[in-house]
Amino acid sequence: MYRLATALLHDDDLARDIVHDVFASLLDRDQNILVNRGYLLKSVRNRCLNHIRDCGIHQRIANCYFLDNEEYDIEEWPDEETIARIDSMIRNDISPQARRVIELRFSNGMPFSRIATTMGISETAVYRHLSHALSVIRKKINDNG
Repeated sequence: MYRLATALLHDDDLARDIVHDVFASLLDRDQNILVNRGYLLKSVRNRCLNHIRDCGIHQRIANCYFLDNEEYDIEEWPDEETIARIDSMIRNDISPQARRVIELRFSNGMPFSRIATTMGISETAVYRHLSHALSVIRKKINDNG
């Protein structure tokens, strides 16, 4: 059981904890249950997978809310000049349809499905317009520094 947990988690201490938790949960039950090796291995595997899933969720939440991190430096955000350049690129270098998609997505916060309905195009077309516009903006910013 320990080897299975270690193989899945790559952490000896955490593997011991999970195996311990499986045994502790068996002892906490009021009923006498016959437990075989397969049940124990599946219990360890499931607890390991649940831990991996939960860590993934916590990491995504931490990434979404990185502003709560004290080490975050506000000066990394684009300055007013960069924002003005991006606005100019949106007005001059991007097609009218892509410009409308950007406006609806970022200014109005609309999801792709609602943008597609509003503009009378498919969600795939919305994605393509947005992807193309953002790649043009990234390329021009990277080229100009």
